Amino acid sequence: MKKWIVGVTTAAMALLLAGCGSSTVASMKGEKITQSEYYSKMKKSSAGQQVLQQMIVSKALEQQYGKKVSDKKVDKQYNTVKKQYGSSFAATLSSNGYTESSFKEQIKTSLLSEAALKDLKKPTTKQLKAQYKKYEPKVTVQHILVKKQDAAEQIVKDFQGEKNTTANFSALAKKNSIDTGTKSNGGKLPAFDNTDTSLDSTFKDAAFKLSKNGDFTTTPVKTEYGYSIIRMINNPGKGDFSSKKVQTALKDQLYKTWESDSTTMNKVIAKVLKKANVTIKDNDLKNVLSTYLDSSSSSNSAATTTGN
Repeated sequence: MKKWIVGVTTAAMALLLAGCGSSTVASMKGEKITQSEYYSKMKKSSAGQQVLQQMIVSKALEQQYGKKVSDKKVDKQYNTVKKQYGSSFAATLSSNGYTESSFKEQIKTSLLSEAALKDLKKPTTKQLKAQYKKYEPKVTVQHILVKKQDAAEQIVKDFQGEKNTTANFSALAKKNSIDTGTKSNGGKLPAFDNTDTSLDSTFKDAAFKLSKNGDFTTTPVKTEYGYSIIRMINNPGKGDFSSKKVQTALKDQLYKTWESDSTTMNKVIAKVLKKANVTIKDNDLKNVLSTYLDSSSSSNSAATTTGN
């Protein structure tokens, strides 16, 4: 999930932080630990303060943007992640300190934060124009990867001697490519744009230069993995800056970048907290929101402290 969100380590910790009574948490011969004693220790620990911070942020987001994030939307994203991890999903959740329930809560907080971002931060024309300069639409390519340059050059010659078709290139990929993840599918890669981080930048730059469907790199492209011959299957074209489709794509890219930026998201959450008018009733926890607000803000505007 988004790196700026502090993960809730355990649901039990959150529940215990919420109470400060005399109920017994643990007992032994002649001794016991009460909720109030446990609370007194936990509120002074970084883990306890993080739990409270996350509870406040989550409730403020839910209060202001809850109508925009349905359970159906949360379940859809949850199932997408679950499918990606397959049989290792349960183990991955456990190793990261999540249960199915707490992970769904984290997804919901993430979706709520996205809703807040889009509501509270609008791209300017200057930002959109800057994004357009590096913008490339989603393209689909197929490629053949080999270890040696001379082998790649020979494949280029072989393909140039045939009809320039997806089928002919696919046959060469199945025969020659060492990319086991794509060769059986004719070297076809999932569609990608300029924001993709999974592909080598040199590979992407070469692909984006193939402006027409059927264009291919007559000079093999060298990357850390070897030499690739890339063929364009579908390039929709960059489009005009003012077009609705391009404007939507540019905004989506900017929001995707901002969602991963802790400074930007902290400012968004700060606005949410100020609107929520949080009151901190324990003086020992007066700075619990300092990640998002400075000390004076925390005490005076967004998070009022009313004493122990």
